[in-house]
Parts: sequence; structure tokens; C-alpha cells
Amino acid sequence: MKNFLLSFLIVLAAFAAGRYFFPATEAPPKMIDVVSRSPAPNRAASATASANDDLVTIYTPEEERTIRLFERASPSVCFITTKAMRRSFWSYGEVESGSGSGFVWDRQGHVITNFHVINGANTSSIAVTLSNGKTYNARVVGFEKEKDLAVLKIDATAAELQPIEVGSSQNIRVGQAVYAIGNPFGLDQTLTTGIVSALDREIRSQAGVPIKGAIQTDAAINPGNSGGPLLDSGGQLIGVNTSIYSPSGASAGIGFSIPVDVVRYVVNDVIRYGEVRRPVLGADLRQYSRIEGLIVVTVDEGGGAAGAGLRGLSRDARGSVILGDVLVGINGNPVRSNSDLYLELEKYQPGEMVKLNIVRGDRRTALDTRLGSSVDR
Repeated sequence: MKNFLLSFLIVLAAFAAGRYFFPATEAPPKMIDVVSRSPAPNRAASATASANDDLVTIYTPEEERTIRLFERASPSVCFITTKAMRRSFWSYGEVESGSGSGFVWDRQGHVITNFHVINGANTSSIAVTLSNGKTYNARVVGFEKEKDLAVLKIDATAAELQPIEVGSSQNIRVGQAVYAIGNPFGLDQTLTTGIVSALDREIRSQAGVPIKGAIQTDAAINPGNSGGPLLDSGGQLIGVNTSIYSPSGASAGIGFSIPVDVVRYVVNDVIRYGEVRRPVLGADLRQYSRIEGLIVVTVDEGGGAAGAGLRGLSRDARGSVILGDVLVGINGNPVRSNSDLYLELEKYQPGEMVKLNIVRGDRRTALDTRLGSSVDR
């Protein structure tokens, strides 16, 4: 019993001494909440202090670049909504028909989007909402169905407009980082990231003709992203997001963008002329399954084809149709279909000289022709 009392007194004395040196009322050491997105504990990073001095969020250099890119580019991105006339059993009137994305091209108020975003909408019922939340009615300046591009114009002040920084699609490489900003499913100012998955893809436009040279990316592109910008790591526009490949209709990691070099010439022509100046031969050509090449049906009087001596269909004294020339190539490049002709003519500008490779009767020959312009027709 004595031993027990002695032990108890010793423990009590030790406890009292501990309270003296380490008071229970002392505040515990201050904890700093560090949010890290990298497993490396001592990597180079910049710290951003929050309103609470006890909380420090650390971003990697790569994250910092992405954040700055979004903050710099997002004010150029717009939210586009359209309305169309719909008839139901009970009523007839305007209803919202769709939404998409777009971006500011210049301080004159030109906004770029996909043609399919505005296709079918009332031209007086297209609304563009800027990143500052202000909404403007837009008018259609022009469009190019063959490239799925449209140019709108809004009456916003220059101070409210931040044009996107336009880059080039000449030096795009598979594997480089890309960033898409848009409004998927109506959720505006959404950023997705990925890489360039492939180049020179061919997709179909709203007009049913091919768009060659499309950029393939795995950056998530969903309904509503159409018309939004695809950016490189410098925040420059390199493409316009236009379509996805997906059995479900949502992003499956295969999206396509129209290269910015195509966008530039389309937009410049539409702003200046109201449409794209496309090179034309000045002849009506048709494709027939049994003939290799395109049959020249008629030749426009005063056009380049007529000046070169191209011959169309004719009739003999008995009324039988006489086959004229058959176009089989341009500058030695084969032309077998209307799509081939369209893609071949895309290489040239109105006014340029080309050599038409034709079959006339049982012999092949070539005719030098000056291309006309679709605007002048």
C-alpha cells in the first residue's frame, strides 16, 4: 500500500511539472493548407496567397501558363444563341433553336462562328453575349457554307471588344498542346485542353463538299463548342472548332477544327465582298459514272473557259448529242469528281492562269485558262 501511494505521488508531481513547462492553454502550432497538384515536393512553383493568409495555393508553372492563357483569351470568346420560327398544334412563333460559340475578330464588331450555328435561324434573332455579360443582336455579314464559317456583326463599342490573337496553321505539329474555349451545353466560358492528334483530316461541310486539312484534337469538344476557338500554347487562334466524331453525340476525344489560314481568307473576303471570292472556270461540268473525268456541259460566254476554247455539249443536224470536252485534270493533277475539282480550284486565286487537261474526241490536250471569280458572275 505504501509503495502504491509513493508511485501515485511521483506521477502527480511529474504531471504538475509538465503543466508548468507546456501550458494547456497554449495555442497549437499554426497549420498551413498547401494545395499541391504535383507529387514532387520541391519543384519550382509560384504561390498565390488567398484572402485567408493561412491558405496558400501552389500552381505548377504549366498551370500558371494555362491560367494566364485562359484569362487573356476568354474575353474574346462569345456565347451565341439563335431563334427560329416554329409551328406547333397550338401556336406559331419564335423559339430558341440552338446555341454555340464564337469569338471577336476585330474592334469593328465582327464575330466569327460556324455556319451551322446560325443556319435556319431568323436573321433578326441571333444574339451574341460577350464575356462581360452584355448581349447584342447580331446581323449576318455573310457566310461560306463550304467551309462552315459565318461572319456576324454587333454594335458594341471598341472598348467592349477584345479581338482574338490570330496565329497561323502552317507550323502545327502533331502532339503540340491545344486549348479550346467555348460554351458546351450552354455552359459559357469553358476551357478544355488536349493535343493535336492528327493533321490534314477531311470532313464534310454543311454544303456537302469536303473541307480538307482539318485539325484533329482530343481536347473535349461537345455540342455548343461549335464556332469557338482552338488555341495554341501562346493563346493564338489556330482553328475553329466545328465538329466531333461520336456515336453518342458527346465528346469521344475526336474533334475537328477548321485551320486558321482558311478562316482568315474566308473572313477577309466575306467582310470585303459579302462572300468568298472563289476561282471558277466559267463552265458547267457534270460527273457521269461511265466517263472518267467531268463532262463540259455548257461554257459561259465571256468566261475564262470560253476564252480558252473549251467546248461543251452540242447537237448534230439530226438532234443527237455530241460530246464535247471532258476535263480530266488541272495543271497535271487528276480531276475525277466534283469534289476533286473543288479541292483543286481551292489551290488558286481568281485571275490566275491554269492549264486544263482535257480529252477531246480520242486525244488528250491542254488549254491555258484564266480563272474567273465567283463574285464577278
